[in-house]
Amino acid sequence: MSAEVIKVKHVMKPDVDVVDGMMTVYEVLNTMKHKQNKSIIVQRRDEHDEYGIVLLNDIATEVLGKDRSPERVNVYEIMTKPVVSVDPEMDIRYCARLFKRLGLSRAPVIENRKVVGMVSLTDLVLKGLCKTD
Repeated sequence: MSAEVIKVKHVMKPDVDVVDGMMTVYEVLNTMKHKQNKSIIVQRRDEHDEYGIVLLNDIATEVLGKDRSPERVNVYEIMTKPVVSVDPEMDIRYCARLFKRLGLSRAPVIENRKVVGMVSLTDLVLKGLCKTD
């Protein structure tokens, strides 16, 4: 008897804010649709480019902590690029191992070079291990 495989697509958040890298931190924070998300995906410039990511931690340390004006800092200046992503079909156990190995707390879920969601350690544990009725 084998255990049910829980995939990333079963636990990810489908609502992700994707922004242009030229936007300022101020603009991004004021236009975020999904305030509960702790990260922002930076759009690819073209089909050959890669996505970037900005964590709220990056904004806290690179803007707030360095006393920089959010109106004068563009998102591309503080993003991490390329972003490490996961496939929606990945088993959550492998996703957790990848996060541990790379020191990640979250990653975008990308399918066919399009962002389809975001998954975090919290999602893996609370949605992946806790049975819901």
